[in-house]
Amino acid sequence: MDYYEILGVSKNASQEDIKKAFHKLAHKYHPDKGGDEKKFKEINEAYQVLSDKQKRAQYDQFGRVFEGGQPGGGQGFDFNWAWGNKNYQDFDFEDISDVFEDFFGFGGRKATKKDLRKGKDIQIDIELNLEDTLKETIKKVTLNKMSVCQRCHGQGAEPGAKIKECFSCRGTGQVQQVKKTFFGSYTSVGVCPECQGEGTIPEKSCNVCKGQGRIKNDETFEIFVPAGVDMNQVIKVEGKGDAGKKGGKAGNLYTRILIKEHPVFERRGDDLYLELMINYSDAVLGSEVEIETLDKTKLSLEVPMGTESGKILRISGKGIPHFGGYGRGNLFVELRIRTPKKLTKEQKDLLNKLKKEGL
Repeated sequence: MDYYEILGVSKNASQEDIKKAFHKLAHKYHPDKGGDEKKFKEINEAYQVLSDKQKRAQYDQFGRVFEGGQPGGGQGFDFNWAWGNKNYQDFDFEDISDVFEDFFGFGGRKATKKDLRKGKDIQIDIELNLEDTLKETIKKVTLNKMSVCQRCHGQGAEPGAKIKECFSCRGTGQVQQVKKTFFGSYTSVGVCPECQGEGTIPEKSCNVCKGQGRIKNDETFEIFVPAGVDMNQVIKVEGKGDAGKKGGKAGNLYTRILIKEHPVFERRGDDLYLELMINYSDAVLGSEVEIETLDKTKLSLEVPMGTESGKILRISGKGIPHFGGYGRGNLFVELRIRTPKKLTKEQKDLLNKLKKEGL
């Protein structure tokens, strides 16, 4: 499986080209739009790797890591030998990821101070009415999340308290650790457990957040929802996830859009579908009927003479706005001939006369 081939881009494609290719293909193959679910998953997998500079570099070097049980199709690690080794019980198997990271580089880069302080991302759902997708919408949400401590302003120390160098790591934020592996003992560098990689420790921690620089709190803010948003689309709100530890960068908020089913209109892509019941006489003789669009606009619709049940009429530009673009989809009106359940004597007599006339 070639990720570049899946997205239809060259290996030297820019990040912007990759992004454009993904959006085009995702729109085409999205399952909610009637696309191929398997193809959509392949496209998404390819984009998740190629849109990340680190993952892309690793892919360019090794291919799909551990595909078929071997890193990049090359010579893999002999686990049969490892389990057959008489001294395997002396090894720390929880550190196997560290072994691969140090010897092969599969584990990615080492965590930095910023990484350790960064707040977690938050995922929520927002439910919209179909009418809400016709225009830009602002939604207020209240989340119980980690927020910056107002007493210490995220620093974790009591106001006025002195900050001293960590005794364990001597201010480096890192300590050396000796580990046993399949290959024998080796020394690695890890985060200092005393100062959590900070290199410094306050003489007195904040009384409110206990040195974390953040507390659990209700926070209300607004989320901008663009016009034309569709079911299961995700809106990223930068920095609205959990606050980071000790002034670290906040996580992001990912908002998934859910759209309620409408009692009258059905959405298919950016088009709307409406089923309209008409009288038999209107279908035979033709007429004008009034309909109401999703945005409550009244329109006069011409029913052609001799219309059959199931005929579909198109009204341009009365569908859903195109997401991130200009224009709107169309409104399709499916005409259905109404069959009366009860008839008056006069109606029955008229129909019998028409029956005799061959109608």
